[in-house]
Formats: sequence, C-alpha cells, structure tokens
Amino acid sequence: MLAAYAMLTSAAGVAAWHKYQVLHAPPLPAQSDGSEALPLLNADMWFGNLRGWWNGATLLTVLVFSVWLSRMRDLAELVWPEGQRRSRAWLFFGWVVPVADVFVLKMFVNDLWAAARPAARRKRGHPLLTFWWLSVLAAGAVGADALSELKHAHTPGQTSQALQQVMESDLLYVCAAALSAAVVWQLSSLLKHAMQVTPAS
Repeated sequence: MLAAYAMLTSAAGVAAWHKYQVLHAPPLPAQSDGSEALPLLNADMWFGNLRGWWNGATLLTVLVFSVWLSRMRDLAELVWPEGQRRSRAWLFFGWVVPVADVFVLKMFVNDLWAAARPAARRKRGHPLLTFWWLSVLAAGAVGADALSELKHAHTPGQTSQALQQVMESDLLYVCAAALSAAVVWQLSSLLKHAMQVTPAS
C-alpha cells in the first residue's frame, strides 16, 4: 500500500512539474479555434485528476496504517499492557484533533516500539521513529500550505510558485512513505519476535 501511495504521489508530482513547464513555455500563436490553450488545459486536467486520486489514496493509506497500528496494539497488550498509555480511540482522534495530532500518534507508536523491546532494554522512542514522524509532519504542513497557495493563485506567477511548493511537498510525502514502510517492517518484526519469546520468559 505504501509503495503504491509513493508511486501515485510521484505521478502527481510529475503532473505538477508538467503544468509548471507548460506555464513557462513560450505562448503559442493564437489560433481561430483556440487550440493554443490546449496544452494548459491538458496539463490542468492531468494535474486535477491525479491530485484527486492522490487525495483518495491519502485517506485510504491513513486508514490502512491505522488498522495496522490497531493490530500491533493487540500484540503489544499481550507483551506489555501496562506500557500502552493511549486508548485505541486515539488511532482516529490522533489524526484530527488539533495540537494532539502533533504528538499523540508518535506517543502511540513509541509505546508499541517499547513493548517490542526486551524488558531489560525497554525504551520509548528511536531515531527511526523520530525521523519518520518529523517527515510526516513536514509533508503535511508543506502540502497543506502549497495547496492553499495554489487555490488562491490568480496569476501565472503565483500559480508557478505554488506548483513549486506542491512538488516539494510531494517529495516530502514520498520520503514519509518510505520511512513509514521502514517503521512498519521494523515494528512488525520486533513485536512478532517479542510474542515468540514472551511465553518462555
């Protein structure tokens, strides 16, 4: 799922780049049928369609990631139930509640990570988790600002600048997806291993 999301994000970034190039291309000679406007119309169409698909994919990816976190929580509660500080409801509220969306989900994942570690070396947090969460926050902040700028752009210059921000945010989203995949792989392996050794301890 994360790989597909990264590919779709890359495609949306390419569409933004194409629209940016069309905006900066020399204007075509005026035609009686108005065909000189077709390149920009086509670029707008591809950008709009891919951005719509990307919005849907983002919601689906968040949903799938939250379901995966819930399953990891099942394992963590068997290994270290007292270490889980947040209820499952935060798997939803942690995405939408202002201020809480900055730190609650990171706390949730930190607790899962600690449960996956041997009891003698249990520690909340890890550099991978920190880089992952910072990339998610950065991508979200830059992406929201870029789309807001694009929505309120009224001149080719403003649109061009907003498209640059969109491309930068898409790069951040791809990085966040790659780090998310690393977190999923590591945490899944660690918790499954912790489940195997827990009965013998």
